[in-house]
Order: sequence, then C-alpha cells, then structure tokens
Amino acid sequence: MEPIVPRHWLALAAPKAAPALATSTVLILGRIWNANGAEHSVGNAALMVVLATGAATAGAFASAGRAGDSVIAGTAFAASGGLALAGVAGYADGIPLPLLLWALTTAVAYGLAARYWRTDRRDTIAHERHTIERRETHAHVERVEALRAGAQIEVARTGAAYAEQLATALITRATLPGFDPDQLIRAGLPELPATHTAKEDW
Repeated sequence: MEPIVPRHWLALAAPKAAPALATSTVLILGRIWNANGAEHSVGNAALMVVLATGAATAGAFASAGRAGDSVIAGTAFAASGGLALAGVAGYADGIPLPLLLWALTTAVAYGLAARYWRTDRRDTIAHERHTIERRETHAHVERVEALRAGAQIEVARTGAAYAEQLATALITRATLPGFDPDQLIRAGLPELPATHTAKEDW
C-alpha cells in the first residue's frame, strides 16, 4: 500500500487562486474588447445579455428538483456571471463599473467554490482516515498471525526436544548394567518395543 504523500503548496494554492484568475481574465478580455469597438455597442451588449441570461436559465434548470446536478448548475451560473462581466467591461466607457462588477463576480465565485472545497476537504479527510484505519487493521492481523506462527513453532520445537530427550533416556537406560525388560513387564510398566535391525528382518 502506497504511503500518503502530502501535496506541494502550489497544488494546494492553485485552486484557491482560480476564481480570481478567471474573473480577472474575463475583465482584461472585456477591456480589450472595449478598446476594439465594443464600447457603447448596443448589439454586442444585447448579445452578452442574451448569453448571460441563457446560462443563468440553464443553471436554474440544472439545480431544480431532487435530481438537480450541483456541478452543472454551478458551472452555468459561473458562466452567466462571466458573460455579464465581459459585457459590462466591453460596453462601459470607464473602469469603475467593470471593477465593481469584477469584485462582485469574484466574491460570488469564491462563495460557490468554498462549498466544493469543503466537500473535497471532508472527502479527503475521510479517505485518509479510512486508509489509516485499514493500515492499522492489517498491521494488527499481521502481528496476530506472527504471534500464532511463533507459538506453533515453539510448540513444535518443544515437542521435538521432548521426544529427543525421551529417546536419549530410553537408550541410556537400556545400556545400564543389569537392566532387565522383563522386570518392567512384571511391574506393570509398558514393554519397550523391540529393536529390529536389517539382519533380523532377513
């Protein structure tokens, strides 16, 4: 399992700056459009009003009902605000009104983005917590299995040592002078098994 790698600070800061960059880009393009003939152009302004209204209507339909898609709705509303900002920046002859609308649009964009950032943060924390819990569970299972295997090995080792000691004791007792297996039988002790050699089998 791969470790959790913290993201670079640029990767964390880029989403935070995205709404401001987007609205600033729209404002700059609107002012360029203004300098190239859009100033006081009723036709261009009417086009932007229609497009902005259409995007807002699409966002309203996307967010309506239980099956509404919040991502599509947010995107549509953001597009509507951007089109409105571009229309005002292109039509107005001064900069104060476009700047005021830019500030308003940026604030709305950050308000919409904050909701998704909170959701993403909760999902990230839940995923990291689940990953840590799963690692702890696997580590506990591995420790239990290691203890169980060690206990089995120790039992097997103890049994082998006992069997070796018993065999050594039997051999040592059989070699003692005056050892009589018949006396053990008469005393009620179990008879020792006879030792067979290859010559006896022949």
